[in-house]
Amino acid sequence: MIHIFLFSRRTAKPFLVLLFLLFSGSKTIAQQGAVAGHVATTDSQAAMGVGVALRGTTVGTTTDAQGNFAIDKIRPGTYQLVVYLVGLEPQEQRIAVEAHKTTRADFVLRESATRLQEVVVQGTRSQFKADLPSATLRSSTPLLETPQNIQVITEGLLKGQQSFDMSEAVARNVSGVTAQEHWGNYTRLNMRGARIAPFRNGMNVESTWGPLSEDMSFVERIEFVKGPAGFMLANGDPAGFYNVVTKKPTGVNRKAVTFTFGSFNTYRATADLDGTLTTDGKLQYRLNVMGQLKDSWRDYEYNNRYSIAPVLKYKFSDRTSLTAEYTHQYSRMSAIGSAYVFSARGYKDLPRNFTIADPDLEPSDMHDNSAFLLFEHQLNSDWKLTAQAAYFRYNQVGSSLWVKSVDENGDMQRTTSSWDAQNNSKFGQVYINGTVKTGTITHRILGGLDYGDKEYLADWNQYFELDQNRPFNIYKPVYGFAESGVPTFDRSKPLRERAGGNMLSQRYGAVYVQDELGFFENNLRLTLAGRYTKARTQQYATVMENEKLSPRVGLSASLSSNTSLYALYDQAFIPQNGVLADGGKVKPITGNNLEVGFKRDWLHGRFNTTVSVYQITKNNQLVSDPNSDPSQNFSLQLGQTKTQGVELDVRGELAKGLNLMVNYAYTDSEITKDTDASRIGLKVSGYAEHVTNTWLTYTLQKGPLQGLGFSGGYQWQLNRFPWFVADGTPGGLPDYFRLDGGLSYQLKKISLGLTINNLLDDYLYAGSPYDFDYNGSLDGYYWQTEAPRNYRVSIGYKF
Repeated sequence: MIHIFLFSRRTAKPFLVLLFLLFSGSKTIAQQGAVAGHVATTDSQAAMGVGVALRGTTVGTTTDAQGNFAIDKIRPGTYQLVVYLVGLEPQEQRIAVEAHKTTRADFVLRESATRLQEVVVQGTRSQFKADLPSATLRSSTPLLETPQNIQVITEGLLKGQQSFDMSEAVARNVSGVTAQEHWGNYTRLNMRGARIAPFRNGMNVESTWGPLSEDMSFVERIEFVKGPAGFMLANGDPAGFYNVVTKKPTGVNRKAVTFTFGSFNTYRATADLDGTLTTDGKLQYRLNVMGQLKDSWRDYEYNNRYSIAPVLKYKFSDRTSLTAEYTHQYSRMSAIGSAYVFSARGYKDLPRNFTIADPDLEPSDMHDNSAFLLFEHQLNSDWKLTAQAAYFRYNQVGSSLWVKSVDENGDMQRTTSSWDAQNNSKFGQVYINGTVKTGTITHRILGGLDYGDKEYLADWNQYFELDQNRPFNIYKPVYGFAESGVPTFDRSKPLRERAGGNMLSQRYGAVYVQDELGFFENNLRLTLAGRYTKARTQQYATVMENEKLSPRVGLSASLSSNTSLYALYDQAFIPQNGVLADGGKVKPITGNNLEVGFKRDWLHGRFNTTVSVYQITKNNQLVSDPNSDPSQNFSLQLGQTKTQGVELDVRGELAKGLNLMVNYAYTDSEITKDTDASRIGLKVSGYAEHVTNTWLTYTLQKGPLQGLGFSGGYQWQLNRFPWFVADGTPGGLPDYFRLDGGLSYQLKKISLGLTINNLLDDYLYAGSPYDFDYNGSLDGYYWQTEAPRNYRVSIGYKF
C-alpha cells in the first residue's frame, strides 16, 4: 500500500532540509546570471531544435520554433557557448556572464533553411524529449519546473513507430497508459485507474463515444497530463487527460510526402506542406492531407479514411497573430462493434481471424469536422493575451453489431441496431499569462475564462435480431443473409426526432486564477490557484446542475539547474445523476490528487527522467440503496475508491544517434467504501497492475552505411483488470507482451522505413467475462484480438 501525506511528520524533515539548503545557498543563488539569444540560417530563417550548451558544464537547452533560446541560473564567469546539431560543425562564442544580468548571444548558421532540413533528415537529434508544454496548455513554465507529471509524445517518436492514428500503440509511450477495448470509431485510453479525457488544442472534446480517433498525419505532439489540472478543466475525471496538438505553420518553406504499404491490403499516402504565401512572411500556411485504404486480419472488416487539415496564420506584427484552422476527417468502416468475439467456452476459443461481421451488412460512415480561431497578442515583454474559439461537428451514419446469446455448441444469436449519431460542441477560451516582481519574489500569473457547450444525440432505437432462420455457429460460420434478407433502417425522419431521449449534453463556464511565486531567483516555486466552475449536465432525461471551487497547491524546488522536486494537491469533480430516498440533492464525485515527484535532465538537457508517486481519492460515488423499494430506483451517496501508484518515465538522446524511451507504472485501484461490506477491497476495473514499455532507436552516424537505423521495443502488462467488469474480478486475462521492431534509412531528402509489429506472432487479446442473460451470472466471454505478425513499409521525400 502506498500512502502520500504531503505535510506529514515523515515528509516534513526532507522539506525542512531542502529549505535550509536553499536559504544557506541564497547568497550564491542571488548572484546568478543568464544568457539568451537567437539562432538563424543564412537566409534569415529561424533555426528550430538546435542544441545550445555551455562547454564543460551540464547546462544546455534547444532553440524553439522561433529560433530563440534562454539559459538561466548561471554563475558569473566566462564561458564558451556552443551551438551544435548532428551533421553540422559546432559554432562557439566566448561570453561573460554577470550577476543579475542577461548576456545576449546570437548565431547565424552557415547553412540555409533548406540545407538545415536536409541535415535534420540525415541526423538524429533527440526525437523523444520536449522541454516546454505547448501553448495550448496555457502554462509557460518549463516541464522541468512544473509541479506535475506531464509527458510529451513527440512527432519524431510517432513517425518512428509508424503510428497511423490514436488507437495504434500510442499509449505505449507514457507510463501507466493502456488502450482498452474499443468500438473502432474512437480511442479509449485509461490512466491512473480511469478513462482519461481527450483534448484537442486545449479543448475538452470528450463525448461518451468520441471523438473520432485523430489521424497522426496532422498531429504535432500529444501531451499526457497526469492527475487533475485545474488550469485546463475541473469538471472531469481526476486521472488526467491527453491533449492532441495539431500542426501549425512554422514560417519555413518545406514539403514532405510519404507513401506506406503493408499487411492486410494497407495503402496510405500523406502530404505535409508548410511555408509562406507572401514575400514578407506575414501570411503563412500549413496543409496536411491523408488518404488510406486498410483491411483487417479478420474477414469483412476494413477502415478506409481520408483527412484534410489546412491552417492559415497571419502575423500582423511580431506581437500579434491570428490563426485559422480547419480539420475534416472521414472514415468508412465495417459495422461498429465487429471487432468483438464471443464464446461460452472461454478466451482464445476461436482463431484470430474469426469475425461476427458479415459482408451483407452496411458500412458505417463518419464525418468529423472541427474549426479553430486563435488570436495571440504579446502585450509587452512580460504579458501575453490569448483568445481561442472552436466548433466541432461529428456526424455518423451506421449501425452497431452485438451478440444476444451464444451456446456451448457455438450457436450464436447476433443482433444489429441503428447507430446514427451527431455531436455538436462549441468552446471559447480567453486567458492571459504574465510575469511580475514584488521585491525578490517573481510571480508567473495565469488567469482566464472558459466556456463549453457539448451535445451528443444518437438513434439506437431500431433493433434487429439476425440469424432468425438459421443459427450462426461460430465453429462452422456461414455468412450472408440470403434467407432472411438484410435489415434496413428507417432514416426518413430527422436524427433529433429519432433519437428521442438519447441525448447527453453539458454546458459549463469557469474562471481560473493561478499565481506561481518564485523565491530565491525562482529556485523555489509555490503555486496557488483556484478554479470556479458552474456546469449543467444532462444524461438522457436527468438534468444536474453543479458549481464548485477547486483549489490547487503545488510546490517545486530546483536542486540545480537540471534537477527538481515537486509536490501537488489538486481537485476535480464529475457530475452524476441519481435519486436519493430522502429527496436530497445528489453531489458530484469529488476527486483529490496528492502527488510528489522528482525530475532531472541529463546530457545538456537531451535526456530526462521523471518519477512520480500519487494517490487519487474519489468521494461521493453513488451505490444502490439496499433499503429502497424492490424497483431499486434509489441510491446512496457513500461510495469511495482509492487509486495509488508509482510511475517512471525516461526519454531522450543517450548519445549521437541513440534515442531511448522507457517507462514503468505500478497501479493499485480499489473500492474503499461501499454499502456492501463484501465489496470493500475489490479492484476497480480498467487497469493493469504493472505496465512497462520501451522503444529504442539507433542510427549509424559514419561510414558507408551512414543513415541506416534500427529500432525496437516492447509492451508488457501484468495482472490486468478488464474495464468492462464492475465487480473487481480479475477476469482471467493473461499477462500481455508484444515485441515490435524496424529498420530505417535516410539519404539526404529520401527516407525509407520498415516496421514489423508483433514480432513473436503471439495471440494477443483483451476482454472480459460477460453476462448474456443480464441476471448477474457470468455465462460467457468476449474479447478482441490484435493483429498477428504484420509489416509496414514507408517511402518519404522532403523538398
